[in-house]
Amino acid sequence: MGREKKRKRNSIVRIIFVAISVLFQVGWLLLLVLELNRYSTWISLCSVLLGALVVLRLYSKNTNSAMKMSWILLILVFPVMGLSLYLLFVVIGDSTVTKKKLAEIRGQIRAHQLPEGESLEKLGREDLSAANSFRCLQRQGWPVWENTRVRYFARGASAFEAMKEDLEQARDFIFMEYFIVEEDESFREIRQILARKAKEGVQVRLMYDDIGSIGYVNFRFARELNQEGICCKVFNPAVPVVNMFMNHRDHRKITVIDGKVGYTGGYNLANEYFDRSHPYGDWKDTGLRLEGQAVHSLTAAFLELWNLVERNKEDYGRYLGIVHTVSGEGYVQPYADDPLGTERVTENVYLNLISQAKEYVYFTTPYLIITDEIARALQLAAKRGGDVRIITPGIPDKKTVYKMTRSYYGGLVSQGVRIFEYTPGFCHAKQCLCDGSIASIGTSNLDYRSLYHHFENNVLLYGCDALEDMARDFEALFPQCEEVTEKYRTGRGGRLLIWQCVLRLFAPLV
Repeated sequence: MGREKKRKRNSIVRIIFVAISVLFQVGWLLLLVLELNRYSTWISLCSVLLGALVVLRLYSKNTNSAMKMSWILLILVFPVMGLSLYLLFVVIGDSTVTKKKLAEIRGQIRAHQLPEGESLEKLGREDLSAANSFRCLQRQGWPVWENTRVRYFARGASAFEAMKEDLEQARDFIFMEYFIVEEDESFREIRQILARKAKEGVQVRLMYDDIGSIGYVNFRFARELNQEGICCKVFNPAVPVVNMFMNHRDHRKITVIDGKVGYTGGYNLANEYFDRSHPYGDWKDTGLRLEGQAVHSLTAAFLELWNLVERNKEDYGRYLGIVHTVSGEGYVQPYADDPLGTERVTENVYLNLISQAKEYVYFTTPYLIITDEIARALQLAAKRGGDVRIITPGIPDKKTVYKMTRSYYGGLVSQGVRIFEYTPGFCHAKQCLCDGSIASIGTSNLDYRSLYHHFENNVLLYGCDALEDMARDFEALFPQCEEVTEKYRTGRGGRLLIWQCVLRLFAPLV
């Protein structure tokens, strides 16, 4: 117990040090510009002219309108502060080098990918609307797979037990990538299996996000795992230097075993996700187990970020040449998203699913901070007569974000969208089910951070038996929730306070 407390205390000190260092740099630049403005009206004029040029450049960029508007208002209303922040977080923090490296890695991975086959054409003959959604992802380099067995987990604890059983069966390699790893009871069970497998000659790789895990492990954690034979990497370490790339976190959750079995979903490797602790009441999370051809894409998603961190040359063929076929119904398309490209892959998937809904579309999300495009799509689906429902938490993990989430209720329910809050606790599941036939499940929330700033991964499903389990889970969830639709349609809950409007204004930037 003493060791765990020390570890967490050391992590908090590191968080404070990084935060203070970054704030010092921002403050220093602001003070410098302010001091210069005192001595010269020309400098002030230049800042106004530069601000106007930056605003014009921002307006012409092909990106989300809300994100552009946030920067534009900040620069026009507060030219000195706005330009300084833009300089620090966008210009100086440009990720061009990382983009090039990631593009190079993807090119190498795709050169080793298995042939796509005729799955998409076959799906097109069954359901053209669904095939078009899959086609958008295939054009991004994510194949459509058949011959894959899919199992849906309505609770993180069930996924955890199944995953441990599969880890015990590993013979060649284990890949694991998670946003949060907590050195506690749950991960210790995983760690024992991984260390034992490493001694047996199985190649074991584990990567976790530094910011996501910074409050749960310290800087010695990765070194200790490496000493046990577990090859451990830390994604995007937090450094006391202002850098835009620090804002891009690895929010993915992937486990791959021998290239044959894979897991993904909303859960991280920490106790609350597996019903072993209850900081926010009952924790609702979901996940998938894939076995068969579709695991190939989970392997590819893991390898791209692993090699963004790793400097050694990778033998991609060893991991991507595995052919494992099982009998399974439907079509499966694992895919990944990243903040470095111009394509907002997951947002496009959600928009496609909402637009093709004929009877209903259901969402669960821990945070509801949505783009204008998604809000309008949801409203239009409801106006067409569809049953549009969103489940959010009843007990928040972050109170400010929770209030921001509730600030979106009024605009949605006024157009026919139904909102439910999961009263037993915190609903962390990230999934969308459309008409019981097509669904997306994975790591992406309905918020700007997931859709625009994080590295994410999800799975698009059509015609799989697991969709029936997901539908039953939704039907079991609604009675556990409080529907707040009427409250936010007609009551005071629909009124936005000034500070909520300000938070929503700058939500796209954070």
